[in-house]
Amino acid sequence: MIEIDLERLAEPAEFDTKCRKKGEQWLRDNPKVSRTPKTRPRDFWSPFRSALADGYQDRCGYSAMYEPVGTVDHFLPVDADESLSYEWTNYRFCSGWINSSKRKSVEILDPHLVREGWFEVLLPSLQLVVVLEKVPEELRVAATETLTRLHLRDDERVLRQRRAWYSKYQEGKINLDGLREVAPLIAAAVERLDAQ
Repeated sequence: MIEIDLERLAEPAEFDTKCRKKGEQWLRDNPKVSRTPKTRPRDFWSPFRSALADGYQDRCGYSAMYEPVGTVDHFLPVDADESLSYEWTNYRFCSGWINSSKRKSVEILDPHLVREGWFEVLLPSLQLVVVLEKVPEELRVAATETLTRLHLRDDERVLRQRRAWYSKYQEGKINLDGLREVAPLIAAAVERLDAQ
């Protein structure tokens, strides 16, 4: 996870009318008590996935790597608070498999709270670790739980991505600036290694 430039995440101009207002109307027309348990709020948010991806510079908010086809993650899950289903500020851009791993969890660290240096990728293992001394004490458990819950530390799915980007850099297919764009934590690990 890396620090997100929240200024890049301004709510799109048409979001209020095409998502929030339509969604709020859908919730009024379909009260939770009259729906089957598996009926989720209608998806009015997906048309804004590209704008969300742009705000995240096409990187998953959790893995901090390039994500060409990510999903809209409701940070506070729909099941936890339907009133936030259509709120731009509750959306995070992330890989589909990570979003599925999150499920209904509210015990994870919000990518919008993360600051520079809270997480590092280790070389050569490519594991993601929490730099506990940089994370505020009240967020340390959530930071650690996030790595476990979302399989970010060393799950083969995420390690495979990291290996691919690191290999492209080692083979000269992308330079350090390119690596910084697609996998900034790996770029930072390379810079730390070069500085030794």
